[in-house]
Amino acid sequence: MSIPKEPRQLMINVMYLVLTALLALNVSAAVFNAFEMVDKSLSSANTGLEESNSKLPAAIEKGAKKKDEYKTYADRAKKARQYAKEFTDYVQEIREHLIDESGNRDGKVDDGDYLEINGMKQLIGKRDYSAVTRIMVEEDKGSELESKIAEYKNKFLSLINDDEREEFAGNIPLQIDNEAWKHDLMKRKSWADFTFNHMPLTATLPIFSKFQNDAKASEAAVLNYLLGKVGSTDDLVFDKYAVVSSPNKTYIIKGEKFETELMLSTYASKSVNTKIAIAVNGRNIPLKDGVAKYVATGTTLGKKSYNVVATLENPTTGEVNKYSKKFEYEVGERSIAISATKMNVFYVGVPNPVEVSASGISSNKMTVGMTGGGGTIKRNGDGTYTVNVSKPTKKGEFAYVTVSAPGIETSKKAFRVKRIPTPTVKLGRKLGGGISNGEFKVNRGLIPVLEGFDFDARCNVVGFRMVRAPKRDDPRAAKNRGGKFNAETMALVNKAKPGDRYFFEDVKCKCPGDKYAREVNSLSFLIK
Repeated sequence: MSIPKEPRQLMINVMYLVLTALLALNVSAAVFNAFEMVDKSLSSANTGLEESNSKLPAAIEKGAKKKDEYKTYADRAKKARQYAKEFTDYVQEIREHLIDESGNRDGKVDDGDYLEINGMKQLIGKRDYSAVTRIMVEEDKGSELESKIAEYKNKFLSLINDDEREEFAGNIPLQIDNEAWKHDLMKRKSWADFTFNHMPLTATLPIFSKFQNDAKASEAAVLNYLLGKVGSTDDLVFDKYAVVSSPNKTYIIKGEKFETELMLSTYASKSVNTKIAIAVNGRNIPLKDGVAKYVATGTTLGKKSYNVVATLENPTTGEVNKYSKKFEYEVGERSIAISATKMNVFYVGVPNPVEVSASGISSNKMTVGMTGGGGTIKRNGDGTYTVNVSKPTKKGEFAYVTVSAPGIETSKKAFRVKRIPTPTVKLGRKLGGGISNGEFKVNRGLIPVLEGFDFDARCNVVGFRMVRAPKRDDPRAAKNRGGKFNAETMALVNKAKPGDRYFFEDVKCKCPGDKYAREVNSLSFLIK
C-alpha cells in the first residue's frame, strides 16, 4: 500500500469535541474519569503519530536522491521534525509545571505529585483549579501558548512551496478557535481566560494533549506533502490498524442523539483505491472521505454499547482484513438539585451555604436567583452559593431559590426563614442547682450557648439582675450590663458562703440579625 498524503485530522478534531462536550458538564467524579480517558486516548494517538512520522524522513531522503533539486525537501523534513519536537516539548513543560504546582511543588513531576488509590495512581491536584488559573490566566502563560500556536503553524507552512501554501493551510490543524470565546455568555476577556480560567487540572490536560496531537498531525501533513514531492509515496507500508470511535459526547441526555465518527486509526490512501467498509451492530454505515458517522437516539437511561467492524481490502493483493471493537456511551437525564448545606432553613444574621447541582448542564449556563425573606444569593469561587436573609417568613410564607437553564423548566425550592434560635445562658457549664463555693467564685460572667446550632454565630448577653440571698441576712441585688460581671456584681459573688442562694433574673441576649434584645432563661444556684 502506498503512503497516504494526509494525517488523521478528522479523527483528532472530533476527539477534541469530546473534551469540549465534557467541559460543558457539571464536574463530578465520573466526569473527571472521562477527562482522564480522553487524555489517555489523545496520548495514545500521539504515540501512534510519532511512530508513523518517524519513518517518513528516511523515505523522503531516499526519494530526494533521485534528483538534486529534491534535496530541499529532505532538508525541510528535518525542520518539520524539529518544529514538532520543539512545540510538543514546550507544551509538555506547561503540563508538568501545572501538575507540580497542583501537587507537591518540588520543581518536578514525580511520585510526590500522585496518590495511590486502590492500586492506581491519581494526581493529587486533579481537582485543583487555582494553579491553572494563576499560571495560565493571571501570569498570562495562556496568551504565550496562543502565540506559540500561531508561530509554529506559520513555521510548518513555511515548509510548503509558496504557490501551494495558501491552499495547504487547511491541512494544518495546529490552530485555535479565536472566535468562540468572543461570543461566550460569560464575556471572557481572552482565549486564555475562556479556556483555562477556573478549570480543574484534569480538565486542562486533554487540551494540552490535543495541541501536542495537532503539532504531530501538522508534522505528518507536511511530511506526507514532502514525500509526495519526491515521488516516494509507495516506499512505506503501514500494516497495523485499529478501529477508532470519536464521539461528540460520551454522556448524553435522554432525548438527545448520540453521535460518533468511526474510522481506522491509520491514513486512508488517495493514490490507491483502497476499499474500506464500516458496520455497527451488523448495519453498514456510509463513508465520506474515509469516515463513517454513527447516530443513535438516547431513548432510555443507562449505559449503551455498540460493536464496530471495519473491513479493509487491499486492491493490489486482494487481501481482506477485519478489525472489530466494542464501545460504550451513557444516556443520562437533565436534573437540578438545590439544597441548603447545613439545614433546610435560612437564618437571619448569618451566611447560609447552599449547593446547586445540575446533571448534564454547565454551571456557567445556570441562572440562580432568590426571592422572599429579604434575601440575596451570591456565587462563591468553589461553585457553591451563600444566601443572606433579613426578614423571617410568616406561617405559609417562604423564601425561594430559583434555578433556570436552557432546555429545562425553571426549578425552585422553598425555604423557611427564621431568627437564630434563642440561646441558653449558663454559668460556666451549669444551668443552676448546687455548686461549690470555689467553683462559683471562679466564674466571671454569663455565657450564651446556641445548643445544636450548626452555624458560626455568636450571641451576646445584654444584661441581667443578680440577687444574693444569704442564709442569715437580707437579700442584696445588683444590676449588670453585658455578660461579664461588673464590680458590684463581682463583690456579691465574692461574698458567697455555703447556704447562700444566688438568682440571675431578667437575663437578656442579642443574636446576629436581632433588632431588639430577647429575654432568655433565669438561673438559680445554692452554694455548698
